[in-house]
Amino acid sequence: MIELHFSLGRWFSTVVDMHSSDHPLTTHRTASGHFEPVWTLEVQVAPNDVDRILDAVVEVNPLRYGKYERNASISAVGTETARPPEGSTTAMHSEGFKPGTIENYPVVEVKLSIERDPDKLEVVMDAIRFVHAYEEPVIFLREDWVSRAAYNPNNDNPNRWWNNGRGLPEQVS
Repeated sequence: MIELHFSLGRWFSTVVDMHSSDHPLTTHRTASGHFEPVWTLEVQVAPNDVDRILDAVVEVNPLRYGKYERNASISAVGTETARPPEGSTTAMHSEGFKPGTIENYPVVEVKLSIERDPDKLEVVMDAIRFVHAYEEPVIFLREDWVSRAAYNPNNDNPNRWWNNGRGLPEQVS
């Protein structure tokens, strides 16, 4: 059981089970939206493999966020590091590799969220593991709550991109 103390405008003095239907966020509603329980997966991948990972996941889960599908965020390129020992896949399949040598490769983190449903998690994990280049993909899983807006595409809020005079930001490739 994961426990959490938190505040939503007032302090709750009790410890709350994150899975419980009694969790205050399950009934928290405002004029602007509500929260839903999700699992967040963070997957470390080579920058050139992002689309392959996302396409495989979308085959088994649409990655919905509100009205949008294939929703994920991708970090800036960083570096992953490892020291493969004797008997590792790298030592077995990389010609000239000396076991125990430190390797550094470019990496991005793909962050996506899915409903907290064990069956959906299973097929998403299987899809990622099948298309990932590594035999042991680095995948972090968290229980989170995600906000969902009170959706209105005709909203006249001056801060929305369709009302602010700037429009959408430029796309990145």
